[in-house]
Formats: sequence, structure tokens, C-alpha cells
Amino acid sequence: MVHLFTHYVPGRLLLLVILETLILLFAAFAGLSLDYVGAGEAAVFRLEKLFLPEVLIFASGMMVVMLSMGLYGWDAWRDTRSIGVRLAGAFLLGFLALAVLSHWSSSLSPGFGAISAMIAIALPGTWAVRTGFDWWNSLSSFKSRVLVLGTGSRVSRLAEYRRHNSHSEIVGYLALKPAMHYVPASHILTLGPKGTLLSLVKKHAIDQIVVAVRDRRGGGLPIQELLECKAAGINVVELATYFEREYRQVMLESLNPSWMVLGDGFRQGLMDRAVKRIFDLTISVMLLVLTLPIVLVSALLIFLESGWPVFYRQERVGRDGRVFKVLKLRSMKHDAEQDGTPHWASPNDERTTIVGRFIRKWRIDELPQLFNVLRGEMSLVGPRPERPQFVEQLEKQIPYYALRHSAKPGITGWAQVRYPYGASVDDAVEKLQYDLYYVKNRGLFLDLAILLATVEVVLWGRGAR
Repeated sequence: MVHLFTHYVPGRLLLLVILETLILLFAAFAGLSLDYVGAGEAAVFRLEKLFLPEVLIFASGMMVVMLSMGLYGWDAWRDTRSIGVRLAGAFLLGFLALAVLSHWSSSLSPGFGAISAMIAIALPGTWAVRTGFDWWNSLSSFKSRVLVLGTGSRVSRLAEYRRHNSHSEIVGYLALKPAMHYVPASHILTLGPKGTLLSLVKKHAIDQIVVAVRDRRGGGLPIQELLECKAAGINVVELATYFEREYRQVMLESLNPSWMVLGDGFRQGLMDRAVKRIFDLTISVMLLVLTLPIVLVSALLIFLESGWPVFYRQERVGRDGRVFKVLKLRSMKHDAEQDGTPHWASPNDERTTIVGRFIRKWRIDELPQLFNVLRGEMSLVGPRPERPQFVEQLEKQIPYYALRHSAKPGITGWAQVRYPYGASVDDAVEKLQYDLYYVKNRGLFLDLAILLATVEVVLWGRGAR
């Protein structure tokens, strides 16, 4: 994992981005060169003056499209069929965009032959890279080998997640004290009568040790032996740090206040807030202009189906616990909560109208919240604001829940692009782990990554209710 601008990015994913960028740059230059072969002196001027911007436009544009299609997600080289469909869709969009650019621009106008050559080179090139990464991912010899110290309740979630981790391999768990084990007995390693922690590490070729021991008093943690492993080049990390790095979540079961207070993160200076506010205002105005026709058509359809009002306001909890009214297109019937009691949304919710189901699926009902962003009540990216009744309930049941209110709520967020729509306390716990990761590591880079991932969520209709 690479800690890039406060956000953890898999090293393999970074390598994939670099390789595919090089392929796109080569494809653009080769395609343009082939298109102008034999053009004489005019071609020389074009190669020197215009190839560079055209190459950069093609490569950067294709990267944005591929990011939006989810081709740089969690395991971007897995699920070959889905990747093939998304690659084909991305290059089709790229071809159409280049064709439109060629038609409307006189200064940057690659011909049809150049565009076809670019796609013909880039598509099989990226597919070959993906195939290679899929093969690489299947080789356990390239994964980091992990030993976990502890077999208690704190590692139960880690044992559940181990099958989803393609970047590291948990070799086994070491019980330091007699206690109830929360992992399968077959995964528990032993030191032996005269064995040491370092000898066990060498025997199993361990690369890193994850400390998951809750009670560290009275010799509960072998500090001296861990120091020997550290001196031998073995990476030693806390369970909370490992989980945050590998799964981009903050695991509640592993949290303690000292880890949050003394560790990195939770930094937001005046400059950070100013940059984020400028970013929010700029993008919100652009989105309002682009999506205004969609909002107006949706409002008309809502009126024709179920009358006024087409918008509705609802109280939500924002930064520092302040209550504000969020603005949305109405997707439910007028008597959706006639008993006055708030209800969680559910799959195929019977309270939604026909138009409401459509606008929810494609997140159109959220667009009026751009006005909340302009008023400063919300941000484009942040934890989703909850209703006061739910917040009061969840703060009593879930530790550290109030921490999510240290950031402005967002139209989209890390939990929204990583987890389906939440409709229970258990879902709220899972989403809080993503929200805490965002609050701890937030920055412009992570905001951009979330916005691009949101495009994928909208295009593929994931997680809507």
C-alpha cells in the first residue's frame, strides 16, 4: 500500500495506472503518426506543434473515462467478464468523444484514421495489461505474508475479511494467552516448547506482524521479541492501522482513543477548508448548469404523477451536530410517513412512486442538494447526513458515531461508493467505518477519487433503494 495524499492506494493499482497511461500515450502518438505519414513538410510541423496536446488530451480523457467506468476500483484486474464490458464501454465513449472533438475543433482534430488507430492499439494493450495483472494477482508469492498476534474477538472481523484481501495473505494467528479463540483452529500457529517469535517469523517467511492483543499488561505483549523482529526488517503494525490500510475502513472493534489521538489524520487547517470550499462552489455551479434540464423534467414528471410539492425539505444533522433542512426531489408518496415515525428505506420500498423509483436509481433526487452545498450546509463529498431521530438512536448504540459530524455532510461519500444503501443499525456500523476513514484521511485527492467513483455508481445503478 502507498499512502498517497493521506489516502491508501494499493501499489499494484498505482502500477496499473502508470502502465496503462504509457499505453494510452503510445497509442495516441502512434495513431497520429500513422495518420500523417507521407504528408511531407506539413506533417513535420504538425508532429512538432500539435501532437503533444492531442496525445495528452487523448490519454488524460481516456483515463478519466476509465476511472468513471470503475476500471480502477478495489481489484481492477479481477472479474474478467465485467472488466471486458467496461473496457469496451470506456473505449466506445472515448471514440465518440474524439469523433465529436474532431468534428468541432479545427486546431485539435485527429482524423477518423488516427482515432481508429489509437483505439486499435490502446484497447488490446490495456486488455493485455489487465490479463497480466490477473495472473500476477493469483500468485501468492507476490503477496505480503502476515502473522497476527492474538486470537480474540478483535480479530474475528479480520478473519471474515481475509478472503477479500488480494494484497496480503494472513498466514496464521498466534495466541499469546489461553483464551477463547475467534478464528478457526487450523489457522492458529504455535511457538513450540523452545521457539521464539523470530524463529516462527523466519519459518513461515512472514513480512509483517499485526498486533491485535487487547490486554497488554503483565507481559501480555512480547515487546522484546517484537523488537527483535523489527530489527530483522519485519514490519510491525497495530490491527487498526492494518485494517485501515488494507480495507480503507476504520474498524470499530479495534479502535481505542489513543490510536486516534496520537496517530496520523484528523487534520484540517484553514487552507484545507478554503481549498475544499472553492472546490465545492466551482463544481456545484458547473453541475447545476449541466443538470438543470434533468431536474426540471423530473420535477414535471413528479407533478404529473402525484401533484405538488415536487421538492421536499427534511431535517438532517450536519457538521458539529447542527440541524439543517436538506432539499431533494420528492420520490415518495404524500403519506409515506403518515404515522409521524421515521422509517429506514428498504429494497423496493412501497412508499416510493413510479417516478421516484427511477430518480432514486439514478440519484437524480439528490441533485437539488447542490443548493445546500452553495449555502455552505453541505459539501460535495462527506458523510451522508442522517435524520436527527436516527442520529440520536445511533449515537447511543454505536461508539464514536458522533465523530462523523466533525466534517460537513456530503451529497456523496466514501461510504456511498464502497457500501450499498444503509437501512439498519448494522448497516450504519459498517458505513460508519468508511465515514471514519474519510474523516481521518480527507483531502482533495480523496474527494476527487470519490467523485469519480460516484460516476461509476450512478452509471451502473449500484446501491439504490
